[in-house]
Amino acid sequence: MDIRLVALDLDGTLLDSHKHLSERNRRALEACIAKGVYVVPCTGRTAQGIPEAIRSISGIRYAITINGGMIEDAQEQIVLDRRLMEKEIALDIIEQVKGFHVMYDIYADGEGISEERFYNHLDEYKITEEIQKLVKKTRRVVPSIIEYVKYKEGMVDKVNLFFSDLNERKNAWELLKKRNDVLVTSSLYNNLEINGLGASKGDALLRLASMLNLPRESTMACGDGDNDFSMIRLAGIGVAMGNGEEKIKEIADYVTGSNDESGVAQAIEALILDES
Repeated sequence: MDIRLVALDLDGTLLDSHKHLSERNRRALEACIAKGVYVVPCTGRTAQGIPEAIRSISGIRYAITINGGMIEDAQEQIVLDRRLMEKEIALDIIEQVKGFHVMYDIYADGEGISEERFYNHLDEYKITEEIQKLVKKTRRVVPSIIEYVKYKEGMVDKVNLFFSDLNERKNAWELLKKRNDVLVTSSLYNNLEINGLGASKGDALLRLASMLNLPRESTMACGDGDNDFSMIRLAGIGVAMGNGEEKIKEIADYVTGSNDESGVAQAIEALILDES
């Protein structure tokens, strides 16, 4: 198999349960790069949310962020492609879900925006300790997200929702799926992520491959969750993590070990480095 680009989800995939990059995974990424394979982090996070342990690997040039809303060239420090959301749509989504017990924040201009009543009460929304650390590290606090969005210039990258009640999450998902102007996915057991149309990891993977003059068949993608579904389905080889959702495993070409077993390295060794 002539794989020339491998797209890697981060949380639940490349990173272990403690949000660390294992040494085996690091070595596998470096071996890919040495072989001339593009290694592309593909995440719902912003670029600043990609851990330094990954960004510091020499040879990682491109990243797909905010669930495919952006394709970025770190070397040139430019955004190659955007699929964002009109701010009026973001405000309407927040208005729709305000009846639920929900924490909401947004990504805008490449950074996370929160407000004090959420930022200081993350436990109330059953956010895990590791995700709380990420939120604390990557959010800027403003007095009101709604007012911030109203008066900011330009578009919104993404809307994030966190629920303490999973039944409310289910109901909100059903409500938002009826819209025809956004894409709704999830990466955590209690969250929803709302992107603009065209902002899927799978579509972004194919757009980046086209920019690099690579056929779909030369791409591989690894993921575990709902927001990885499109890239697992569209990649030349879709790899599901052992800890992944069943629906991801059902459409995958290959199922590897879990994120705590360096499953990404296992897949790369078998499918790209021919070390099986």
